[in-house]
Amino acid sequence: MRTRRKVAGLAALLGVLALGGCGIRPTHVPVDGGPAPSRVPCEVNGEDITQQSQSRDVPVRIYLVCASQLEPVDRTAEIPESKSVEGRIQVAQALLEELQREPSAAEREAGFATYVRGPIAVSGQRRSDPDGTLRLSRQPEDLPAAALAQIVCTFSESQASATGGAVILGGPGEYAPRGYGCSGKAKDRPEDVLPTVGPLPSPSATRGSATTTESVPPGAGAALSTPPATGPTTVE
Repeated sequence: MRTRRKVAGLAALLGVLALGGCGIRPTHVPVDGGPAPSRVPCEVNGEDITQQSQSRDVPVRIYLVCASQLEPVDRTAEIPESKSVEGRIQVAQALLEELQREPSAAEREAGFATYVRGPIAVSGQRRSDPDGTLRLSRQPEDLPAAALAQIVCTFSESQASATGGAVILGGPGEYAPRGYGCSGKAKDRPEDVLPTVGPLPSPSATRGSATTTESVPPGAGAALSTPPATGPTTVE
């Protein structure tokens, strides 16, 4: 009987040693591995917006990248009240400058980054461009996909957008402008190539006048909402 007890005890001891040698702790006591990793909030409180504002600033909304998606960020900027063509260009330039700014400390802490790297300026349409065209100082197709998505989605929800909510962009060269849409898929996957509507017809080709054309043909919005499937630098 004693021999059996000794053998059983020895077997139990060997089992404990074997578990320890394999790195398995022979205990049923829960081990605290620390708190679970927190998700990036992708939100900025209103205090940061108040600190940015100055006397002539008005609230604006831009799109930055957070957690590999486009997320809206509220800021303040000096925006002209004029709804003229010149005022529209100034609005687009002010928004573009906001996109080129380094995110604030609060925005960085929340996980926001921007892919729009300057200098990029905006100017008005040329004589043969569709009405509502904005010309960038860099070719839109040459920008990182996420940067173009930021610009398009920011412009689309502002006075900078053309008729129908499309954003018609051209570059400094002779290439024809193209219409871009900010769809839900564009916000979810900003690294993919944006859908386009174009090349758009010139004003003179559709109405015989360079000043009275519609910028987006009927039904363009539906085409923009169903883009084909195709494929960020974070701020330190």
